[in-house]
Amino acid sequence: MEALDCIYGRRSIRNFTDEPVDHETLDKIVEAASYAPSWKHTQIVRYIAVEDAALRSRIANDCTSTFVYNGDTMKKAPMLIAVTALKGRSGYERDGSFTTGRKDTWMMFDAGCAVQTFCLAAHAYGLSTVIMGIFDDDKITELLEIPEDRELINMICIGHADEAPAAPKRKAVTDLLQYK
Repeated sequence: MEALDCIYGRRSIRNFTDEPVDHETLDKIVEAASYAPSWKHTQIVRYIAVEDAALRSRIANDCTSTFVYNGDTMKKAPMLIAVTALKGRSGYERDGSFTTGRKDTWMMFDAGCAVQTFCLAAHAYGLSTVIMGIFDDDKITELLEIPEDRELINMICIGHADEAPAAPKRKAVTDLLQYK
């Protein structure tokens, strides 16, 4: 798949078939995502694949009460990916000081690059995704036993699409770009 076709063709999918996600394919997706740029090549992003139906159900039912729509979407996905990042590395010097005025927020930039690369790779391998950010971080962290040196960034539903939505309208380039 050509890069631009992948970018223009990827959609956020909220309805999935029951077909499981193949481990070999997921390994390839994570390998591709490891090529995303990161602060001083720290590669801080880590993934937890949740395929156990009971655990997925607990996350969907117990951790999305502030936005039930996300829980409903999670229930339809054959796999959830918890995206985590190692704390205290991105944006830091080796002595623990911050390199830039952005301080520790650079971690989110690195995670965003990795998540987008993950989702594009999934699309290239014939899988669909939707990135979720509204959930109970503390409950999911506890349920998944995420180590203290990592922070839960977001959840990705992944699987085979059971829908084919059209691309939503995009802003014009003139609204997005200015030259000086």
